[in-house]
Amino acid sequence: MWRCLPFSALTTRELYRILAARSEVFVVEQDCVYQDPDDHDQSAFHVWAQSDGQQLAAYLRILPPGEKYPEASIGRVLTRVAWRGVGLGRTLMRQGIENCQRLFPDTPLRISAQAHLENFYGSFGFIPISAPYDEDGIPHIEMLLATEHVPAIRTTT
Repeated sequence: MWRCLPFSALTTRELYRILAARSEVFVVEQDCVYQDPDDHDQSAFHVWAQSDGQQLAAYLRILPPGEKYPEASIGRVLTRVAWRGVGLGRTLMRQGIENCQRLFPDTPLRISAQAHLENFYGSFGFIPISAPYDEDGIPHIEMLLATEHVPAIRTTT
């Protein structure tokens, strides 16, 4: 089951599951000590998949244009270990892109991607727009998805 909610609509239980999953993946698994909850969470739309047992399986957040970049942006993209290897990350990105286009029509989309995932994001039409840079000890690259590339990746439901 997919959800997309603004911060103000999250229940405390949903927020707890989101923050716990982000900490599990970004802080513990990737061994990256940083302050994950930030002032961008309150402006974000939170997109996630949950199992029938209410377990959070995959997550990302969408920031509106002007919040972090002039464009809308997707960040904090994760798939928890138990759900990796089944294509959920690809479905998650499609959900994120489609929700961005629904929320912010005709707006380009920028991401700060871990550099080793450049080909993954490139498969959705994102193109690199920066040289690699260090973010919290992990090489990253900024990538942009122009609005004219979005229809090619949309799925029907």
